[in-house]
Amino acid sequence: MCTYQTFKLAVAGSAKGTSAWMRVTEASVYYDHPVHATDEHTLNIDLRNPERGPSARIAVELSAQAAYDLAQAILTALGSVPDGMLPPGLLIDTARV
Repeated sequence: MCTYQTFKLAVAGSAKGTSAWMRVTEASVYYDHPVHATDEHTLNIDLRNPERGPSARIAVELSAQAAYDLAQAILTALGSVPDGMLPPGLLIDTARV
């Protein structure tokens, strides 16, 4: 069963496509049927730059376990950054990581 819940957020970064790097400004995250992965359902992440049209997109389809592990690794990496290196106001709760 699909959740039909898509979480969109503004992002600031870059992603490498098949031919070049591109600026990404939007992310969509949802749990649904994959296009390419072999799992029945996957956590899908689309990183896009809508200003450049529909082809300016990097898509990722991860198993639920891989998505969870990636999220934990991201939080762990951010939690290990020395004081003063992260943007002001960004608080990482290392107790939850």
